[in-house]
Amino acid sequence: MTSNASIPFSAQRNDLRRVQRRRKLAIACITLFVLCALPLMQSFARVGMFTHESVEIGGIILILIAIFGRAWCTLYIGGRKARQLTDTGPYSISRNPLYMFSFIGATGIGAQTGSLLVALLFGLGAFAVFLPVILREERALGEMFGASFSEYKARVPRFGPRVTVWQDAEMLEVRPKLLVRTLRDGLVFLMVIPIFELIDRLQVIGLIIPMVYLP
Repeated sequence: MTSNASIPFSAQRNDLRRVQRRRKLAIACITLFVLCALPLMQSFARVGMFTHESVEIGGIILILIAIFGRAWCTLYIGGRKARQLTDTGPYSISRNPLYMFSFIGATGIGAQTGSLLVALLFGLGAFAVFLPVILREERALGEMFGASFSEYKARVPRFGPRVTVWQDAEMLEVRPKLLVRTLRDGLVFLMVIPIFELIDRLQVIGLIIPMVYLP
């Protein structure tokens, strides 16, 4: 028989899973918007110019950081977020490192337009979309873990990183399936690079006419 104490805990876990599903839906909506809007944008620095190409290369570096950073986070928390409080590795210096790397990746995606402003807007846009999800997740974790999560919040910043409080785990339980899934999801970041290059070429030859030029 299920105890009365286990019922709310199970409900909290289900609530957290619902929040995470909303996060995935938000990612899908953002991706659709990007694919529709970006062909109509171009930077003042035209394709082939040093500034344009430098911004794109910097964006690729940010995308790679995001992919490997998200995989690093998964090594510590993969599949355990709704079962135990993780406060080691990247989660010892930031309560939301997985989201932080996602913000970095979004900035890198925006940089593929060659525009620093679009890169910044992408990063801020991802932050604005995911902040409500982060706050809801934190409320759910507070309900699940009580005083332990309160102590964790007092010690570790929401974003950070606060490197002075770093602590590592003695041993990690790696779940290959989840790690592979995270790396696979990260490949979506890389897939935008050839898409943006195609858009650039179509704009250069005049098949797509940009409507908005940004610095």
